[in-house]
Amino acid sequence: MKNRVFKFFLFLLLVCSTIIAYLYFQTTAQAWGFWAHQRINRLAVFTLPPDMIVFYKKHIEFVTEHAVDPDKRRYAVEDEAPRHFIDLDHYVKEPPYDILPHRWEDAVKERTEDTLKSYGVVPWHTEVMFYRLRNAFENRDQNKILRYSSDIGHYIADGHVPLHTSENYNGQMTNQKGIHGFWESRIPELFGNDYDFWVGKAEYIRNPREFIWQYIIESHNALDSVLVFERELNAEYPSDQKYCYENRGVQTMQVYCEGYATDYAKMLNGMQERRMRDAILAVGSLWYTAWVDAGQPDLDKILPIPPTEEEIEEMKTMEAKFQEGKIKGRPEPH
Repeated sequence: MKNRVFKFFLFLLLVCSTIIAYLYFQTTAQAWGFWAHQRINRLAVFTLPPDMIVFYKKHIEFVTEHAVDPDKRRYAVEDEAPRHFIDLDHYVKEPPYDILPHRWEDAVKERTEDTLKSYGVVPWHTEVMFYRLRNAFENRDQNKILRYSSDIGHYIADGHVPLHTSENYNGQMTNQKGIHGFWESRIPELFGNDYDFWVGKAEYIRNPREFIWQYIIESHNALDSVLVFERELNAEYPSDQKYCYENRGVQTMQVYCEGYATDYAKMLNGMQERRMRDAILAVGSLWYTAWVDAGQPDLDKILPIPPTEEEIEEMKTMEAKFQEGKIKGRPEPH
């Protein structure tokens, strides 16, 4: 009897710690939020051609669930944080924003690796993940195909967020602290179910490197609107109608009121919807391109390869560190 009681309380402790860690993550990491990252990966599956979609639909729960692994990895891996952003305005204040070398080796020679890591490496790391995925297709390695598909989907999605391209990533330089989670989590979670996510079919990308840089620069070009419109709205809004309180699990949290979010979303004229749509198509297109470049292997004939002991241990460590809630690297919502 005592043993049963002990196991029951152990189970309750595990459930409570998971809820607390989840809520902590939602209020600190905020990279598109769980909902949007998972939705982007999931819907990218439906952009794929017939030779790919059967395989990906079979594993759609995996690429959906693991869409947030890179954010969890920020709690376990020191070098993970810079892979989610690039502070373009650190290097150049006015267009053109593609002044940085797009080839990693050239960028290191010009700026040094330490500098690049300090201000974010998302375009270069996304390219690395593309070639890892291509190699996984070539090697017919189902485990790595799914892992790298999930991961690259996350980095592509992050590159579509304007605030992931700026030193002023959370409005901290313009007295707009909190705008990061407001733009990429609060608004999509409130209104995302009404977005039109039919984006058409994945396309072959002839130059993945330049494709990645293109959507990141497009994100940065939208940054002014993200900041200016919120500043204008804040100036004319009653202060007692900007923030509200909501119950999130076991916590009561301060959030932007739905009315304030509605008005901001109208000013942005569907920007979050457009960036999510573009992200979905970009994810599907880079998955498709990696498969084509790998020789279009027959995915129906790929047999599951069990994860190695090292990979299993890596996942266990990541989850354990995530539960602890101590983020590594720059403590900011990238």
